[in-house]
Amino acid sequence: MIAALGFLAAALSIAVVWPQVWLSCRHRRTLGLSPTSAWLGVALNLCWLTFGALIGDPAQIVTHAIVGAGNTAVLVALLRTQPHLRRRRTLLRTSGGAAGLASLAAGSTLSVAVLGARPAAVAATLSGVISLVGSVAALPQPLRLLRDRTQDVSGLSPTRWRLGAGSGAAWAGYGWLIDQPAVYLSAAFGLSCALLMCALLRARTAALAAPARTRTRPVVQAIPGCRVPARSALAAA
Repeated sequence: MIAALGFLAAALSIAVVWPQVWLSCRHRRTLGLSPTSAWLGVALNLCWLTFGALIGDPAQIVTHAIVGAGNTAVLVALLRTQPHLRRRRTLLRTSGGAAGLASLAAGSTLSVAVLGARPAAVAATLSGVISLVGSVAALPQPLRLLRDRTQDVSGLSPTRWRLGAGSGAAWAGYGWLIDQPAVYLSAAFGLSCALLMCALLRARTAALAAPARTRTRPVVQAIPGCRVPARSALAAA
């Protein structure tokens, strides 16, 4: 049961990123994406891949290797379609946290390979840090939508966030069953953010569709001294 749930979580996690990859890379639609979230997504995949290698968990390794490739493709598409995000000052502001996570992953690997540290101890420290950072990293995207209710979100894939909710639920259950608090706590927070994003995108879609459903009724101007029945006036108009 645990193995089946782990592979279900891995399958959902692998599927999560591809609707956004298709939208951003194939159709070059990136409006609404948070650059900070994009950078952190790539770095977190690298850290979780390192964690999976340290504890010897195939589900973690396969999932984050494939999802990391997809998140990298989205990041590249975002930087290519929005040149202002490639400015030095903007890069320092949006990618600083990701650079720190990449350094943490590299340091963890070197501490085991070069210094002979115990993989389990290093993995425990690494998972604690990235679980905390991963929880924070899930916030920039929904906060971006909450701060600006009028921004264009045509570059955001609703399917990606629906799959993300399913993936978060599966990983939370898997982490609980294998007694890995870092996994289930991070997944539970990610699940909450995914559900919030689904609600925000649904509300935005409904708000944009409302004017299209509204039909303007014809206005009948009264003529002095002339009484026209309402139904006849509307028919004439």
